[in-house]
Amino acid sequence: MRIDILTIFPEIFIPLNVSIIKRAKEKKIIEIKIWNLRNFSSDKHKKVDDAAYGGGKGMVLKCEPIFKGIEEIKKENKKGKVILTSPKGELFTHEFAKKLSKEEGLIIICGHYEGIDERVNSICDYEISIGDYILTGGELPSMVIVDAVTRLLPGVLPEEAPIYESFYDYLLDWPCYTRPKVFQNMEVPDVLLSGNHKEIREWRKKQAIEKTKEKRPDLYKKFLLEVKNG
Repeated sequence: MRIDILTIFPEIFIPLNVSIIKRAKEKKIIEIKIWNLRNFSSDKHKKVDDAAYGGGKGMVLKCEPIFKGIEEIKKENKKGKVILTSPKGELFTHEFAKKLSKEEGLIIICGHYEGIDERVNSICDYEISIGDYILTGGELPSMVIVDAVTRLLPGVLPEEAPIYESFYDYLLDWPCYTRPKVFQNMEVPDVLLSGNHKEIREWRKKQAIEKTKEKRPDLYKKFLLEVKNG
């Protein structure tokens, strides 16, 4: 998969060069290219923002450099779906990540300042928010999207790994333990030491259901609906 990111802070993307994403790049499962939005500005000072029509505080990213940037990126990532990171966007979920992982390519526009000229939406396929809070810019959300999508691509993780992670079937992950067996009078549940794999699977599933019901009743309702529908 080809992923392009259009940003005014290209130097911030160090996390995309480590861990699982780094290995996915080395395996050539993904290709990531960071583009500096200022390179597409027609202003001699490389300015990419301006005051909002109608007044108000803060600056707005101009549409002109973004349109130029996307046009140039599309020459290399011809089938890339364009994503705008925005607090007004659709909430990013595991299901959304699975949907994006099936695309041939992604092009992410990092929002910033008070917002982006509304006309940019005309060239976007998705507008995505990673949560109901405000960040300084869209660089962190773009990295969240890249990370979540990358780990779902074939060959990135061991074949069965994704199905044991939280949200796969609308359930949170079960409790995990490792050595030592006892720490500050807290013991590892006996079932995990039993060697009985059937009982361990049943215990983990039960714990996952209980944790989801307690901490994420919204996901628990989806789980019950999934069970009901078979």
